[in-house]
Amino acid sequence: MTIRLPAADGTLRTYEPRTEPPAVPPGTPFTSRTPFTSRTVFAAAHVVADPYADVSPDSPAAVDWDTTLAFRRHLWSHGLGVAEAMDTAQRGMGLDWTGAAELIRRSAAEARAVGGRIACGAGTDQCTGGTLAGIRAAYEEQLAVAEEAGAQAVLMASRALAAAATGPEDYLEIYGHLLRQAAEPVILHWLGPMFDPALEGYWGSADLDTATDTFLEVVAAHPDKVDGVKISLLDARRESDLRRRLPRGVRCYTGDDFHYPELIAGDDQGFSHALLGVFDPLGPLAAQAVRVLDTGDVRGFRALLDPTVELSRHLFRPPTRFYKTGVVLLAWLAGHQSHFAMVGGLQSARSLPHLARAYELADTLGLFPDPKFAEERMRTLLALYGVTR
Repeated sequence: MTIRLPAADGTLRTYEPRTEPPAVPPGTPFTSRTPFTSRTVFAAAHVVADPYADVSPDSPAAVDWDTTLAFRRHLWSHGLGVAEAMDTAQRGMGLDWTGAAELIRRSAAEARAVGGRIACGAGTDQCTGGTLAGIRAAYEEQLAVAEEAGAQAVLMASRALAAAATGPEDYLEIYGHLLRQAAEPVILHWLGPMFDPALEGYWGSADLDTATDTFLEVVAAHPDKVDGVKISLLDARRESDLRRRLPRGVRCYTGDDFHYPELIAGDDQGFSHALLGVFDPLGPLAAQAVRVLDTGDVRGFRALLDPTVELSRHLFRPPTRFYKTGVVLLAWLAGHQSHFAMVGGLQSARSLPHLARAYELADTLGLFPDPKFAEERMRTLLALYGVTR
């Protein structure tokens, strides 16, 4: 049976969905799961909205906590770490700090219960003033919440700091202060303006070479307090060059959703670990690929992961910050949640042709445990838009 999908040019095209489920190993309980040995891998996880809450796009997020935590158990069951309360969870795009703090506490408790690895984002999105003192205090509050929950902290890029900083010295002062007081080594996150335009000129310069020097100066001054750096610039060459300049023992976690297979595979001068939003929908397949890499089979790893890049580039196409819509669509089609609704109404942020193409690419890859179920849900979505044939 075929399905008619809308194309970008306004026409309908015929697609024949797959009929067989994917040949991906099932998830397993933590106690019987072999951890990855070659790479540290986090999936940045999305939040599931409560579709029955009477809210508006300007209201605080209403989260379906049971389903949100169930999805994290799904990722842990495949051996992936969870990067919590990151931009994939709609930080600053529907999820405010109050909701993020609750998410951190609940997910960290769930991680302890099942033995899953978790890292949680700490930023400044509750900051109402633009002073450096206020920004520092906001960071301190969020860092404390993550640490008190028992999670590793990810120091996220701050819109407030990008607006208030007058130069590199302000970044050196703020980050130095935070790293000195951090209880355990943290992950530093450099999120590029393609993910958030408000972060243009981060680290005190719009020139990426100059910004990189400041970023590395922060790391070099506190190598014992930096577990790793997450680079989300969608520039494979720049990431490779940067990771070669990191102090010994400091990891590079790729956040490059365009070039992740080559960056994780690495070269004769090193490799990247991973902290990726695209590993939310790719979780089981990504885990399978990393286990192949654990055996030393780089070619087999690339054979599994390279075909996923087309889907990832589609999900993260400009405006990149709306990639979450495609991620949640695929979670709904895969049966991880009962609806296609998002906090802040973000399900409307991508066009029907974009969503149709995401379905087609994901189905071709075998990402849906039940292809027929995914097809039926896609037909329901198409019908809501008036596509009935």
